[in-house]
Amino acid sequence: MLESDVYLRMIQNREKMSKSHKKIANYLIENHETASFLTASKLAKNVKVGEATVIRFAFFLNYKGYPDLQRHLQEALQRRMTSAEVLARTTDANDTTENVVTEVLSDDIQNLKVTLNQIDPHVFEQVVHEMIAAKRIYIIAYRSATSIGGFLEFYLDLVLQNTELIHQADGVSEHLLDISKDDLVIGLGFSRYTKRTVEVLKYVKQRDAKIVVITDHLLSPLVPYADYKIVAATEINSFIDSFSAPMSIASALITALTRSEHKKVEKRLKELEGLWETFDVFYD
Repeated sequence: MLESDVYLRMIQNREKMSKSHKKIANYLIENHETASFLTASKLAKNVKVGEATVIRFAFFLNYKGYPDLQRHLQEALQRRMTSAEVLARTTDANDTTENVVTEVLSDDIQNLKVTLNQIDPHVFEQVVHEMIAAKRIYIIAYRSATSIGGFLEFYLDLVLQNTELIHQADGVSEHLLDISKDDLVIGLGFSRYTKRTVEVLKYVKQRDAKIVVITDHLLSPLVPYADYKIVAATEINSFIDSFSAPMSIASALITALTRSEHKKVEKRLKELEGLWETFDVFYD
């Protein structure tokens, strides 16, 4: 494994490294089975250097940033970690809970920055156009990704009245029986990816429906089926994923769509306000 490109880069460039960069490289090599799952802030803490130094180290090795370096480190392991393994590898016996909120929110801020830097505005605009043009929108989201799928479905169906979330394994064939090239499918999937999500997207691809994939990595098994892909960073020091960036993408899509169709949306919201008042929906 240490013969992989990422480690060879460290070894071959060791003589050109600063003292701090050598400390980082030594730590990554000596702890190769655990270090690849650490966020930049956690790695910096363990090595006793600044987080900015860790980020500069990634650029020094000619990676696009720390997430890119981390991806190559994880790929070098050549196998998927179970949730229990990831928890064990990202948690030290001496870790306390007093700084968790600062650590996690800081990692979320970093995930948002990474996502903003890597998103293609042109692709984003095309996705919004496809959402507006679609006869029906199907959202495919299983397990934890259902939280984002439910958010998308609620607001899209509120204003478009054509959106359905598919999150149960049973009955998926009935839901997608009449899907056509005029429909749009939004597939949500993050490591560890579910087989069902991949299977559904494979079927949808055969039916010529447009597919938008929101995932965490270009090597995600969902990407090959995508007409449009949006990659959102999800890394935090835990066995769970951070959904701050994917949820922000969902919010941005809803906001962009409603701005493009603001006259239709405004009319519908006014009608809904009257209905909500009739049924006394909200607490006054």
